[in-house]
Amino acid sequence: MTDSSDAVLVVRAQKGEVDAIGQLYDLHRESIFRYFWLRLDDHQLAEDLTGDVFMRMLDALPRYRAYGLPFRAWLYRIAHNLAIDYFRKMNHQQTVPLEVVDEQPVGGDDPGMALDRTLLNEQVQAALVHLEPTQAEVVTLRFLLGLSLQETALTLGKTEAAIKALQHRGLSALRRALQSVEEARTS
Repeated sequence: MTDSSDAVLVVRAQKGEVDAIGQLYDLHRESIFRYFWLRLDDHQLAEDLTGDVFMRMLDALPRYRAYGLPFRAWLYRIAHNLAIDYFRKMNHQQTVPLEVVDEQPVGGDDPGMALDRTLLNEQVQAALVHLEPTQAEVVTLRFLLGLSLQETALTLGKTEAAIKALQHRGLSALRRALQSVEEARTS
């Protein structure tokens, strides 16, 4: 769905059309869930917080105005704020465990490729925890969830230039961490 399709649905939802609200939920639920699962590594908690995002969306939808902010970025901003609230409440340090949430085809998948993918995911997960939390979040939002620079900047409340810098430093740190993980694995 494009931003313009979201905009049409948002206008309809703001008019009280239940079908439009359901379509917005259907379009964005999985990606919001994936965001939480990647950050929390807890399926049930990710589902609960995803539901909270959409409850907050319903409360705030009458006041939502695009002003160049894509609807998807607005939802991720709500999710980001909920994650921060959760970590503060639980007094946890932010981490980004990298479980593969994307449903991978099981039938007909080459077992060797599936094993390689699993090993790579474990290496990336182990490497991401060594990044500074904001860098890890930028890498997660940009490359694992597919947000644009603008959407990532809006989600985290930073400038696009700051996101580019965090992304550059995060990818460099991730590369070094992956090399360390690989060296430790082969030793």
